[in-house]
Amino acid sequence: MKDKIVVITGASSGIGKALAYEFASRGASLVLAARRMDRLQQIEQELPGTEILSVQADVSKEEDCENLMKQAVDRFGQIDVLINNAGISMRALFADLDVSVMKRLMDVNFWGTVYCTKSALPHLLKTKGSVVGVISIAGYVGLPARTGYSASKYAIRGFLDALRIENLKTGLHVLVAAPGFTASEVREVALTQDGSAQGQTPRDESKMMTAEECAKHIANAVKKRKRELILTFVEGKLTVFLGKFLPRLLDKLTFNHMRKEPDSPFK
Repeated sequence: MKDKIVVITGASSGIGKALAYEFASRGASLVLAARRMDRLQQIEQELPGTEILSVQADVSKEEDCENLMKQAVDRFGQIDVLINNAGISMRALFADLDVSVMKRLMDVNFWGTVYCTKSALPHLLKTKGSVVGVISIAGYVGLPARTGYSASKYAIRGFLDALRIENLKTGLHVLVAAPGFTASEVREVALTQDGSAQGQTPRDESKMMTAEECAKHIANAVKKRKRELILTFVEGKLTVFLGKFLPRLLDKLTFNHMRKEPDSPFK
């Protein structure tokens, strides 16, 4: 990745932040985007040997995504890798959910990916670069009490799979990366039924894959130009396998697994 220009959205925390450190360690120059500029500036200070452009951006706004890519090209002249990582989660039964919460998830997770990819595409085609969508196992199996989250991740997967096929002859690389449960603050800021932040994670984060390990796998998949990356065996690969061959069993296992969460909204 030496001298490659890597754009990472949602870079202020979690997997996005870990990706910034991982690609920096491989010699890339970084364009980091997030709403919290102070967090991005802190990363700049912690990576003094890496060329970094930090851009404050809300990916749910098309003009912010256009500005992000413009600034990237103005500064570095090209884009080699776009990692669509920005995303939010939720936790509430659909029956209780204000539909504005689902719209907000689609705006950030799905439309943010579409807007950024659309703006970066002409530059990525020139470099025969990579588009990455960081989804979730929720993009392969519907997670109860996460209807909006699963819907957005399925949508991203469908969008990127179609984009890959459109570009079979152009040299564009498209990767769909699906981590299992990964330690990050995404569950702390997950939206509840009325759109307020959950405030604390319902899961034991210490038992999850670290964001740093996840970032290494994604960076390796970009280097190898893989089409798909499914992480963790039980929550990842086994889930996808069961979804294909034993879907009814997977439904029951998923229901029983998710209802064991503390303060689960369903029993």
